[in-house]
Amino acid sequence: MLTIYIDADACPVKDEIYRVARRYEMRVAVVANSPLRVPSDALVELVVRSGFGAADDWIAEQAGPGDIVITADIPLAARCLAKSARVLDPKGRTFTDDDIGAALATRDLMDTLRQGGAVTGGPAPMTPKDRSRFLSKFDEVINAARREHAPR
Repeated sequence: MLTIYIDADACPVKDEIYRVARRYEMRVAVVANSPLRVPSDALVELVVRSGFGAADDWIAEQAGPGDIVITADIPLAARCLAKSARVLDPKGRTFTDDDIGAALATRDLMDTLRQGGAVTGGPAPMTPKDRSRFLSKFDEVINAARREHAPR
């Protein structure tokens, strides 16, 4: 069964994911560093992995072909793409093999600038347009994964 993995600690679209996953009857693994409230649903599982990077490591180990990973963490996205999972960030941006290298390079550059004292600011706040874009892309990614991995 295809699974949706949520890098959940800072994910602002968990409720949207639960709603869409329920509609498609897809399994959801909500992976976090500490306990979170999740819906009481047989298809939703909370996985708690405490410690630095433990939740990311668990997702990267479990995700595979056809699975969908929701994360804003670019290094985690790269690890999941390497295992043939599909990756989407909470604002609806899909990560692909073609663009992950540039995303990693940009992340590293911004990290270097911050360490050097530059004020780079954080991510822009989530907007209704971002949620709409996420839902549209999420639906698109689910349908592509289901087509690709449908029983023949």
